[in-house]
Parts: sequence; structure tokens; C-alpha cells
Amino acid sequence: MIDNSQRVVARIVGFLYLFTNATAIFAFSVRGKLIAARDAAQTATNIVASERLFRLGIAAELVTVVAVLVLVWGLYVILRPVDRNVVWLATFFRLGENFVLAFAALLELAILALVKGAVSLEIFRAQQPLFVNAGIRVYGDTFNIGFLFLGLGSTLFSYLWLKSHYIPRVLAAWGIFASLVMALMSLAIIVFPALSKLGLTYMMPMGLYEFGLGFWLLIKGIEVRPSKVAPAAADSIGHRMSSIPH
Repeated sequence: MIDNSQRVVARIVGFLYLFTNATAIFAFSVRGKLIAARDAAQTATNIVASERLFRLGIAAELVTVVAVLVLVWGLYVILRPVDRNVVWLATFFRLGENFVLAFAALLELAILALVKGAVSLEIFRAQQPLFVNAGIRVYGDTFNIGFLFLGLGSTLFSYLWLKSHYIPRVLAAWGIFASLVMALMSLAIIVFPALSKLGLTYMMPMGLYEFGLGFWLLIKGIEVRPSKVAPAAADSIGHRMSSIPH
């Protein structure tokens, strides 16, 4: 059974999937323009020259974190009747993701304070402080940690979608696949940093899943779709009941 609160929350979750992906894409585009990997001096020059844009990127990340927390609450409300234990574990994974990504925003503010505190960009360029380069690398690795939690939590939520029959099974199964790819690749990049050259290509399956799920929930909502096994099971039960002597 689906109650009205679940239907309303499903529409909210659908909107939030689309909204959080839009804000996250904006934040990633800002980082791509301003942060030069392994080049602290160039990063400092870019940030100082476009400080307002850099701050807008940080704000977009924080808005994304807040909106995803609401999204996770919505997923909990919708999927709690399916399996209370699994939904709690999935929720904890997604909460861990957002705590880590909020810390990543704090690292960005720390990088901003460092580059603005330099007496001169020329001095900064000449010295190439190792701690700033290290800060940029740690900042990138922080996202991989967050995406690991995201992938694990999304895998469990996708499993619950599959089990619930609230959405098409193909979409839920794709969600399991895409979420596992994100989790495994995020962990692999930490072990094998050279894989970071792939950029964000490994996130494409996850992006397709979240946009697809977002549009589906926003437009179609949730319905209980009968399982293909159910009619056969019902016939079997009916046959056994009819054989019982009265």
C-alpha cells in the first residue's frame, strides 16, 4: 500500500534529484575552471582573479548538501515500509557522504584563505608551497571518499526501489549498477591515483540514473507495479486451497 504522504514526498524527491544535480554540475564547472591540479600558483591566480565565482561554487556545494539531506529524508519516508533495516543503513551511508562533502567545502574556504593571505602572488609563485599543493590533492580525495559513501547508499536505496515495485524494475536495476560503479571507481582512484585521468566519465551511469529517476518521480510518481511472479503464486495458492476438503 502507498499512502498520500509517500506520493507527495515522491514528487519532492523527484524535483530534488534534478535540482541537486544541477547545483552540483555548476559547482564542478567552477572547480574545473579555477583549480589547476598540481599547480598551486596558477590556482592562486585563478581564485584571486575570480574570487566571487569561487565563492558561488562553494555556495552551490553547500546548497547541494542541504538539498541532498532533504532528498535522503524523502527516500527514507518512501522506502521505510519496504525494509526498515536496509533503509536505515542506506540513510547512514548517505549522511556520511554529505558530512564528507561539507568538509570538502570547508577545505575550499581554507584554500581561499591561504591564497588571499599570500603577501604577493609573485612570491607565492616562486615558493610553490608544498602544503597548498597537498591541500588541493586532499581536497580532490575528499570527494572520492564522499562519492564512495554516495555509491554505497545509492546501491541500497536502488535495491529498495527494486524490491518495492514503486518504479520500473529496469530503472531500479540500472540504479544498482550505476551506484556500484561509482562506489568501486571512487575506491579504485584512491588506491590507483592515475585513474583520476578518467575525469568524471565513470559518473555518467549515475547521472543517467538520477536524472531518469528524478523525471520519473516528478512526472509519474510512485505506483505499486504487480510482480510477474504474483499471478503464478496466486494460482498456486488457489489450487492448494481448492484441494482442501470442506
